[in-house]
Amino acid sequence: MKTSFTLNGQAASLDLDPRTTLLDALRENLGLKGSKKGCDHGQCGACTVLVNGRRINACLSLAVTHEGDEITTIEGLAQGEALHPVQAAFLEHDAFQCGYCTPGQICSTVGMLQEAADGWASLATQDLAADTVLTDEEIRERMSGNLCRCSAYPQILAAIRSAGGVA
Repeated sequence: MKTSFTLNGQAASLDLDPRTTLLDALRENLGLKGSKKGCDHGQCGACTVLVNGRRINACLSLAVTHEGDEITTIEGLAQGEALHPVQAAFLEHDAFQCGYCTPGQICSTVGMLQEAADGWASLATQDLAADTVLTDEEIRERMSGNLCRCSAYPQILAAIRSAGGVA
């Protein structure tokens, strides 16, 4: 099947088996190796990308369902040599060890910060009528779909707090 979408600001067109996941299309057909295949079951978050600004697990989504969508991967967050603020915060706070989960953690953080800014509630939200306050509990709940096997969670939390202006 032919499918076309915008990938990191550029037009992309592919002819794919309709069973191809978005993750496999990104990695195998388009050569973007940043998004990782961790569990291939949507449980670890290593494959997280942004589709139309919302975070998804690319291993669970068929590429052909993204006709006309705007997809952003870890490779598309920086503007030239200027890192995205979340990428810079992860570096500043040493929020990685082996780095395998880092692209998914960063993409998920970008999406999560936008969700919070838009007023989306989480299971940890205490007052649905109040502005979202990104407490440590809120951040942990909102990022619970992204696992780090090295347990760099304290640094990841610090990076998210910094990037989200929660210091």
